[in-house]
Amino acid sequence: MRGLQRLLRDLLFLGLAGVLFWLFLPERFITNAPFNPAGINSPDDQLLADRIVLPQGFHINVFAEELPGARMLEVTDNGDVLVSLPASGRVVLLQRDDAGDGKSDGQIDLVSDLDRPHGLDIHGGWLFIAEAGALGRIRFDSNKRSTSGEYEQIVTGLPRGGNHWSRSVRSGPDGLIYVSVGSSCNVCIENDPRRAAILRFNPDGSGSEIFATGLRNTVGFDWQPDTGLLYGVDNGRDLLGDDYPPCELNLIERGGFYGWPYANGDKVPDPDLGENRTAEIRGSIAPVHGFAAHTAPLGMAFLRNSRLPENYRQALLVALHGSWNRSERQGYEVVSLHFQEDGRILERKFASGFEIDEDVIGRPVDVAEGINGEIYISDDYTGMVYRVVHR
Repeated sequence: MRGLQRLLRDLLFLGLAGVLFWLFLPERFITNAPFNPAGINSPDDQLLADRIVLPQGFHINVFAEELPGARMLEVTDNGDVLVSLPASGRVVLLQRDDAGDGKSDGQIDLVSDLDRPHGLDIHGGWLFIAEAGALGRIRFDSNKRSTSGEYEQIVTGLPRGGNHWSRSVRSGPDGLIYVSVGSSCNVCIENDPRRAAILRFNPDGSGSEIFATGLRNTVGFDWQPDTGLLYGVDNGRDLLGDDYPPCELNLIERGGFYGWPYANGDKVPDPDLGENRTAEIRGSIAPVHGFAAHTAPLGMAFLRNSRLPENYRQALLVALHGSWNRSERQGYEVVSLHFQEDGRILERKFASGFEIDEDVIGRPVDVAEGINGEIYISDDYTGMVYRVVHR
């Protein structure tokens, strides 16, 4: 009898543990998890042409494949594309398409044996790489397609782990280096003030500064070309239903506080941590645009190339990675944001069709603009990089 009771107790414990695991599963474990447990078939050019809807005149094809967990992108001065592969600890160079077939002419491993490399930026002859707990750099010659000297971690001890493991890096128009660090949790009060924040450094890693706070998970950020203003996308929190709270686009200012974990969306108090936080919420900065809940905006880039159609020059492209915590999937596309003279921001679909009726063939992560106006999209679901061109 006691054996039966013990068995029933153990089964009950395992059942509860399973429920709690799936309810609070850290996003780092599901970022690359396929929805089809038997594996997926990577899309080819024909499937992309059949599925992906683009604005008139744009066309998409597979630029490179066999890039497991492909994440952030950086285009070099001579038109090659760098891509980070956190799971294998590598940064890979995809050679530009000189053959004229729309495909990368080859792949070169630039840096390896890194700690979950994610964000990439080329600045002042250096390739900057944001690892899970550090910021590193190495000399890089885009013409020779090679690095030189030793890879050096110029900032160490960044808070690592937690729900949001990825670190992004970009050099600003001020010549300084910006690094984003996501929160360790869904919603909590952090012990380390560098979490849920954007940090700023000198190019040698000195002069550490917390630039902005209250940003739950700002993976992508970029400076608007005509104004020099810094914008970043942020992922809203989970476990408040299918359609709340919105994900965000924020105008990020030095010293600004953007609400998390006390407020969501347009300064709406959080049901868990917003009570008695009136002063903090009132002093927070509301987003300038809201995306649908759980769409998970990650990479973003302002378009600058004059070869693009006029209505897309200086538009902002945002990769919506897609929901993992919603009863019906949402996101799985690239959208364009168009800034109007009256201050409004219009959101339009740019590359949609990666998810149709719960059938997923891709999850966009990052977007980058090529030197001739082509647009690259990374996909960590298929391990591919796509190329979009306008003819």
